[in-house]
Amino acid sequence: MPSVMRRYAGGEGRFDRPSGQEDPDRGAPVVLMVSGGADSTALLVMAATSKLDIDDGRGPARIARERLHVLHVNHCLRGMDAEEDEEFVRELSARYGIPCTVRRIDVAARAEEARQRGNATSGNVENAGREARYAAATELANRLAKEHGVPRSSVRILTAHTANDRAETFFMNAIRGTGPAGLSSIPRRRNRIVRPLIDLTHDQLCDMLRMRGIVWREDDTNHDTRYLRAYVRHELMPVAKRRNARVAASLATTCDILSDEDAYLNQLASRAYRDLLRREDEGVVALDAARLAASEVALARRVVRKALLVACPGARLEARHVASVLQLVAAGKGSCMVPVDVDVRVEFGLLIVRADRGASEHLAAWLEVPGELDLPDGGKIQAQLTQVPAGSRAEDVARAHGAEWQGRSVLLDAAAAGIDHTQGGRLWVDSLQPGDVLCPLGMHGQSKKLSDLLAEAHVPVADRASVPIVRRSCTGHVLWVAGIRADERVRVTPDTKTLLELTLL
Repeated sequence: MPSVMRRYAGGEGRFDRPSGQEDPDRGAPVVLMVSGGADSTALLVMAATSKLDIDDGRGPARIARERLHVLHVNHCLRGMDAEEDEEFVRELSARYGIPCTVRRIDVAARAEEARQRGNATSGNVENAGREARYAAATELANRLAKEHGVPRSSVRILTAHTANDRAETFFMNAIRGTGPAGLSSIPRRRNRIVRPLIDLTHDQLCDMLRMRGIVWREDDTNHDTRYLRAYVRHELMPVAKRRNARVAASLATTCDILSDEDAYLNQLASRAYRDLLRREDEGVVALDAARLAASEVALARRVVRKALLVACPGARLEARHVASVLQLVAAGKGSCMVPVDVDVRVEFGLLIVRADRGASEHLAAWLEVPGELDLPDGGKIQAQLTQVPAGSRAEDVARAHGAEWQGRSVLLDAAAAGIDHTQGGRLWVDSLQPGDVLCPLGMHGQSKKLSDLLAEAHVPVADRASVPIVRRSCTGHVLWVAGIRADERVRVTPDTKTLLELTLL
């Protein structure tokens, strides 16, 4: 993010780069994404003949011809027109001596497959096409980086987005409903993707091509106002231009300001997220709910959004999804579902965000004694038999063992658990079942529902099915709720001779 100590240049929201800064990867490939339309045709021509700022520290500069590589993605949507677009890009690339790679992708088929899988976002043909283009560009950029022996990060992927595209995206996101990130519209750069024409309008690029006598291809679907972008371009933008002929440039400045401020708030939110984080595993995030509730709402929104995206990367979130989570945080309890099957709960002082990873492997198996059992989450339960050390009191040994392992391992009376001290035996391990009860160790025979025991241990509802329950047999009583509490009926007594050691690893 630019510092105000750097010299501000010319009122266009841009900052000068330090003079004399060298490009460490000046020979890295530059991929041009060219469809054949006016804007991408202008990108190819300007990259080959003029100076472009590709955000490599040199400012506007000529790009060595040997670095350039054109990528054209044929979406196979428009029949002969698509074939002619492909041929046009091949010929134009050859005219300027630039290698050209063509990828043919049946975007309609991909969109239909996504719809069949229930993915509404990728099931949209426009979105499927965009995903296909960027995936092809990433693949090509990585291959070229390997061939040239340069880091992947040094490769640039150039797109032909203009000030018009930025203004249209601003309005599109505003119509859908969005926050500062959406209103920032198309960024000048995102990682390797750079948009060097973002300050120029479509009309300026068309004028440049006409002056050079260069034709371009027109896509008739760009005039189909059933698509939101075409609606904004042909219905909304002309109305806005009647009020302000330079609306695209004005919105570009607005987008730059919003982008800088959004980046700054994201930095603050990232720090807040790290401060509030209590757990982060694959598909699960837990935050301190009380402290989140006390945070400024502008930061709290971003923290919640980050938590949702960490738990479920790639989720398409809307403001209402974040708002519903913040309502739970404010209430201090409750649960809700947000799109892409993300379960959100506030319990035991935590905001727990959990992505649905599908049905987990059911836990139900015998544990040989001695022996060990692999658990679905990658852990293990280990069982072994030991004798009470000579001269020691069995109760003292069991108490010291439990304190040392902090509940992750227990010593029980082997005979009371039905395990023979010479031949061993086996125990049944499964998960919480309806109606399960325990006589918790230390409660002198009083019974308690396992669901209540797990709640008192602050085990989230969504995690309870993964807690291993060790039983005497398939239908026998519970011996140990692994890592939480043993049963009074198998406690070690002064008469215990053989100890059953159960350990959760």
